[in-house]
Amino acid sequence: KLSKKKKKKLTDEEKEYKSKRKEIQKKLIKFATRVPVFMYLTDYRERRLEDVIIQLEPGLFKKVTGLDVKDFELLVSLGVFNSSLMNDAVYKFKRYEDASLEYAGLNMHEGEDIGLFDTTISSDELYLQE
Repeated sequence: KLSKKKKKKLTDEEKEYKSKRKEIQKKLIKFATRVPVFMYLTDYRERRLEDVIIQLEPGLFKKVTGLDVKDFELLVSLGVFNSSLMNDAVYKFKRYEDASLEYAGLNMHEGEDIGLFDTTISSDELYLQE
């Protein structure tokens, strides 16, 4: 049988766990809703999103998402992001962004490689995957 002291300790640990879990959930939701804004604001379309976040625009990433590089790297190391789903989401965003720019008569990135979440593809591949 657990003593009152041990029960209290266990309850405090459970509260801490739930609090941390809720904090991580909030950060993930904020990340998911703000990443498109971050991608729109950055000029490094040809680079992998991971590289842009960690090496090229960590300050902008923090400002837009509220996450710092350490938070992002922790989430990556925990396997929170499904690479194929993330690559697909970034791909779709960039397709949509390209279509918007072309509609406006701008095609500044023609012929450049396209950075996805953790890989890059050629601009030709971007349109072959339709």
